[in-house]
Amino acid sequence: MCKIEGITVKIRKIDFSHQGKMGLHLEDGRQLFVPLSMFPDIKRLTKEEQKKWRVLDDIYFDFDIPTLSKVFSVEEAMCL
Repeated sequence: MCKIEGITVKIRKIDFSHQGKMGLHLEDGRQLFVPLSMFPDIKRLTKEEQKKWRVLDDIYFDFDIPTLSKVFSVEEAMCL
């Protein structure tokens, strides 16, 4: 398990502009790029579905589409 102690993390933006990667842009200016292969549910989304992301409670995110009802977290991306 990965622990993030004493660090405030807030998602500002999610993008898929780097081929095969998901970019998480944080409020403090940090950027995380993780391979989509680590998130097969997200990798299967169409380009249009990937644009429907939304932030839930600063560190959690999901996609506003009926075929994917899973909630993801920044911690999952940081601890891969």
